[in-house]
Amino acid sequence: MALLDDDDISTALALLPGWGIEDGMLVKEYVFPEGFMAAIAFVDRVAVAAEDADHHPDIDIRWNRVRIAVVTHDEGGITGKDTGLAAECDRLAVA
Repeated sequence: MALLDDDDISTALALLPGWGIEDGMLVKEYVFPEGFMAAIAFVDRVAVAAEDADHHPDIDIRWNRVRIAVVTHDEGGITGKDTGLAAECDRLAVA
């Protein structure tokens, strides 16, 4: 899959509220006011989606906060796989 250029990334970020670029990856932190178990349930949903897509994010869990970072390592940057998984994470956050 082809790397996205800066314009493509800017366009994608406009459609992905709360996502940003950090160390060359798409990154977002989700907060679950319901607490730890809600955060873990979200991570479980993301894990299933990531496995189905064969595209696995970096996930950091801190009590009720989950940080997701996506990048296509074998392409050396951000691709459509990353923006697609980011959009799916947003969808799963409200499930």
